Order: sequence, then structure tokens, then C-alpha cells
Amino acid sequence: MQEFDYLTVERVDGVGRIVMERPDHHNAMNAAMAAELRDATADLVEDDAVRAAVLTGTGAVFNTGADLSAFEGDATDGRRLRTVASRLHGAVRNLASAPMPTVSGVNGVAAGGGFGLALSADIVLVSADARFEFAYPQLGLSGDGGSTFFLPRLVGHRRAREIALLDEPIPADEAVEMGLATEAVEPDAFDDRLAELAATLSEGPTRAYAATKRLLNRSYSRTLPAQLAAETDSVSRLAETDDYARGHAAFLGDGEPSFEGR
Repeated sequence: MQEFDYLTVERVDGVGRIVMERPDHHNAMNAAMAAELRDATADLVEDDAVRAAVLTGTGAVFNTGADLSAFEGDATDGRRLRTVASRLHGAVRNLASAPMPTVSGVNGVAAGGGFGLALSADIVLVSADARFEFAYPQLGLSGDGGSTFFLPRLVGHRRAREIALLDEPIPADEAVEMGLATEAVEPDAFDDRLAELAATLSEGPTRAYAATKRLLNRSYSRTLPAQLAAETDSVSRLAETDDYARGHAAFLGDGEPSFEGR
């Protein structure tokens, strides 16, 4: 198993968990950490034993984007930003297209590249004392980390422009209200709720989750007839799975289905 300098990765009972650990730099990413995020998320989403994936941070910070303390503040930073962004974007793609449910546990501030990284998961659980910050206008930069992709889809184009241009911190409760986050919980209940969500998702019909995610992701580029045809193909194929048989039996019986992800 690969060793990481800035991440802790564990797999327990079908849940793969990544914790970002660079507290001395507010979990900001250098090129090496961004590469580790790319590789660690790839490992989890390609592991058939993992039925739910979780990404969170350590301490009071989720992720604050690129580590600017390692930059020069001049034109030479273009290549440094390109390196960090391209590696981070690998992690974003892995989480957004994973063939299992993904959860970002926003334990503290999520800013810059960490903002888009948090939004890339299926479920976004946020601590009540955490906040989101777009942050790029403060540096004279445009967004990365998938933020300009996820924002208009989650909150609409008008609100996305407001968030990106005014760049005001978004507290947890407001993030839930506008659709950036799924749920906000008190800090002392955060870890337990995150574990509960991951466990619940890991016990679900993994292949059905994956198919539903594919349908949702591709719906933006399809016409309604094409989407309906894709739905027909997908639901028909899933009838061949063991989990469908378990779900059908439980639906007609008295118990709850015991899905195995097959």
C-alpha cells in the first residue's frame, strides 16, 4: 500500500477514508500533496472493496488551496499553479465520477482549490463552525478545482456569479440553504455524523448508486429522449444484479435488504 506524507488513508468495513494532514500550512497544497490527493482518490475509487469514499481534513481546516508561501508572486508562478491545479483536478475528477458514493467532510474552512474539492463529492457534510470561501479574487486569479463547474450547477448562474465576484465567506448554515452543502452539524457531533453517513452509503446498492450518478452527470449533455433511453438501458441492466434480487425479495417481504454491492 502506498505511503503518503500529507494524507492518512484507511479502509474499514467498505469505507475508504482520506484525511488531509498538513496542519502547519492550513492544509494548503504543494505540488506533492496535490499529487497524493490525485493518487489516493484514484486508489480508493478503483478498489472494489470500497463502497463509499470520504475526504476530510485535520484540525480546524479542510483545505485552503495552493500553498502560496512556496510561490514567487511573479510570472514564474504560472507553471507552479499549472502543476498544482492539474494534479488537484485529477482528484476532483476521481471524486466526482467515482463508481461509489463520495462524501466530503468539511471540518473547517474550504477555500480556493479546497472549495471546489469539497463540492466535488456527492454528499457535503459541513461542521457548523466551518465556512466556504471562493478566495480567488483576493489574488487576482480565476477559479480552479472544479469550482466554476460545480457552482452554477449547484446554486444557479446568478448566485454563482455573486459568490465568485463578491467573494464573501459563506457560513455553514447558508451553504446548506443555497445548496453548496448537504447538511451542517455541530462540531462535537461532526465526526460521528460523518462516520454514520459513510457507513449508511457503504451498505447501499453500490452498482445502482454508480449508475444513478452516471445518469445525473450525463443529463446536462443529453436531450430528454436520449436521457430516457439511457434510463431504460440502465434500469434494465441493473435487474441482472444480485442486489436487485435482494431488494426485490425484501420489498415483497418484511425485512430490510442486505446489499453487497454486486
